[in-house]
Amino acid sequence: MTIGNARYAAVSAVTSYKPIEKPLNFMETPSKDLYGTNVFSDAVMKERLPKAVYKAMQRTIRKGEMLDATVADAVATAMKDWAIEKGATHYAHVFYPLTGATAQKHDGFLSPDGRGGAIAEFSGDQLIQGEPDASSFPSGGLRTTFEARGYTAWDVTSPAYILENPNGTTLCIPTAYCSWTGEALDKKTPVLRSMQVLNTQAQRILKLFGHENPGRVIPTAGAEQEYFLIDRNFFYSRPDLVVTGRTLFGAPMPKGQELEANYFGVIPERVLAFMMEAERELYKLGVPVKTRHNEVAPGQFELAPVYENANVSTDHQHLVMITLQRVAQKYGMACLMHEKPFAGVNGSGKHLNWSLGTEDMNLLEPGDTPHENAQFLVFCTAVIRAVHKYSTLLRAAIAHAGNDHRLGANEAPPAIISIFLGEQLTDVYEQLEKGGAKSSKKPGTLKVGVDTLPTLPRHAGDRNRTSPFAFTGNKFEFRAVGSSQSIAGPLVILNTIVAESLDYMATEIEAATKGDPKKLNEAVQSVIKNVIKEHKSVIFNGDNYGEAWHKEAEKRGLPNLKNTAVVMEAVGSKENSDVLAKYKVLSKREFASRNEIYTEKYVADITTEALSCLEIAKTMILPAAYRYQGVLASTLASLQAAGRAGDSRSLDKVSALVSDLEDRIEALEAAVGKEVHGNVVKEGLHARNEIFPATLAVRETADALEEIVADDLWPLPTYQEMLFIK
Repeated sequence: MTIGNARYAAVSAVTSYKPIEKPLNFMETPSKDLYGTNVFSDAVMKERLPKAVYKAMQRTIRKGEMLDATVADAVATAMKDWAIEKGATHYAHVFYPLTGATAQKHDGFLSPDGRGGAIAEFSGDQLIQGEPDASSFPSGGLRTTFEARGYTAWDVTSPAYILENPNGTTLCIPTAYCSWTGEALDKKTPVLRSMQVLNTQAQRILKLFGHENPGRVIPTAGAEQEYFLIDRNFFYSRPDLVVTGRTLFGAPMPKGQELEANYFGVIPERVLAFMMEAERELYKLGVPVKTRHNEVAPGQFELAPVYENANVSTDHQHLVMITLQRVAQKYGMACLMHEKPFAGVNGSGKHLNWSLGTEDMNLLEPGDTPHENAQFLVFCTAVIRAVHKYSTLLRAAIAHAGNDHRLGANEAPPAIISIFLGEQLTDVYEQLEKGGAKSSKKPGTLKVGVDTLPTLPRHAGDRNRTSPFAFTGNKFEFRAVGSSQSIAGPLVILNTIVAESLDYMATEIEAATKGDPKKLNEAVQSVIKNVIKEHKSVIFNGDNYGEAWHKEAEKRGLPNLKNTAVVMEAVGSKENSDVLAKYKVLSKREFASRNEIYTEKYVADITTEALSCLEIAKTMILPAAYRYQGVLASTLASLQAAGRAGDSRSLDKVSALVSDLEDRIEALEAAVGKEVHGNVVKEGLHARNEIFPATLAVRETADALEEIVADDLWPLPTYQEMLFIK
């Protein structure tokens, strides 16, 4: 079988697809009865734990009090019995190292009893602490390879759950992960630290507004997940997708996403079946998935949850990615999480909806008259100040090789960090800056012009889908987060910089009021006015895609860090390092280590793509081009031998492209092989400025060849096949 025929075989396998397994009997167990069945939830704890133990757990979970270690044995016993009843034979401490992936080490419950049998054991000590190898995960210099000790620590605030497999189940326990020295080696620990400091500073503001016991302030998050689905026959026929997660080659399709015809379109039956099963699996795990739909690009889809506690939401986001990829296999598909798996069509993001509040109130809820809602205005102003003052930190939180392909394209916000407030809030702040807000623009009604349709309520302001950081009613939507990344990093930065702004504003208001509540209104107005004057340049309600905004942003002094290499060069400033260290979210060593790890990963990603590009170009694309060149040359020679004047234009064009491809392959090999002396930042700049352009150059010529080489000789599944054949 030739390479071209192998591609045809993949197309044939896709078009003759039959379900691998029987459909689910969805009527047997309604979805509402599945929800949370595999979670060691509040209800399960209340039923199985002694009352005193249950109350101690609730004080830790709801109020943030220190865990009473004496309750661990009782919790471990109840958790073990519950898990074994659900078929579990092993437990796993699940943690999130700086690889960005989920890690877990499985240990069995069974231990020999000394009489030829076995007993199930699980102690409080085993629940609280585990010890995976710390030398095999990225540490950025915090650990050396011969210093292996690391610890996982039970995160009581994120519920344990059961992960199912056809051959059994595993009890999964979310944990933080740190080194023997106590330094964070994971993504969860800084999230928990940042949530703690945000609560501390938010309480100061609430106290000023007369709240005596408002309850713990918790940031909430809900991350929309965009992804692509293609048939696994195509996936395994594309070495670039297998190795890098994105296509390194691919000529434009005759039809792409013109007129946004795919957006909210009818979901293909096979895809919908996959979605329904994935949702049922997520329901079991207590993940509050809510929305599903076609996205703009062909083959692209979205899943969105209801917002929840930011720490739990982070853990759930990892479960969402794992579940989507696992269930896709059952339907013969591959789920692609890369930000830009296909050039020329929209990439995928993970819009992070962020807010903060107590159990009783959302602190970013403006109400019907936001000009009179001083408490809301203080919290909202703190966010504006934070985003402007620490924009490079926020930009760094979403910087990686995959997102570089997406940010600034027509489906994603630019790399310039700005805030959209909408007409109503912008008007309120303009009034405040001039001396005092007297009114708020009112929501209205929308008449469609059809008598049989109801009159619809209309919001006081429109939405802006081009803004990287947009206020959307009672929350902010950070739209620049990449689809493949953990939301932990963005949450750590958001929580910390907002905490710093709340600290600043609380200090200013406290100084102005000196404990006199009668001075509160005047003090609040004065502080807000001063903050807005200093930081209003970050507010932009227009078209973030337009070139005019790039020029305007430059005038305003807003950074435009266009790729990860320049971001990592800029982010390690003293101001950025100081704010994270001040609130003990990341020490200076931890911050520096992360910058080093993420830059190393960037270099590794760019280099891996270059090496994969070279392999495919040399072993698949060049041979196909040579074959077609030979066919054309043979045909021309035959015509000339027969006394006919053959046309050599196609042969000349192919020959020129083949020669150009060989030259560009050599240039890429030279860029990859070049030694870079200096620190990892210089390696990142070399990867971006030399290796990356050389990779694109190889692709450019290869894509030109794809458009003229005979179809039966082309070795790689095309964009048209992968995105439209389901």
